[in-house]
Amino acid sequence: MPTTYSFTKLVVDDLEKMTAFYSRVFGLKQFDRIQADIGIDPIDETMLGVDSAFGPGALMLLKFVDQPAPQPGAVILGFQTDDLQSLVDRVIANGGTLHSEIKDSDVAKLRVAFTRDPEGNLAECIEFME
Repeated sequence: MPTTYSFTKLVVDDLEKMTAFYSRVFGLKQFDRIQADIGIDPIDETMLGVDSAFGPGALMLLKFVDQPAPQPGAVILGFQTDDLQSLVDRVIANGGTLHSEIKDSDVAKLRVAFTRDPEGNLAECIEFME
């Protein structure tokens, strides 16, 4: 099998809250949950995807049971939408914040806004313009 991109793991502090946030705001569906000792530390993890299956674009939310989550900002998640204002409204309605106002890109035909989830992790949200 050739090597390919498969998933992103985001370490969070409140697994239940963050699973609900990414499901409500971005329409991701939880397709699995595991609790295990993976050789680093015990973990609790939810697996989310656009479809209810593992595959490219899957987002794994991971909580280390015995240690705090790292400071937010080490990762920027990217989401594409056809209605950026509606997406920003959903972020805010579900406990997230707007980090930078919606603006037109100077380098591409798109609009962009940066948002933060309830734990402060950044997401770059884009809408391509025709």
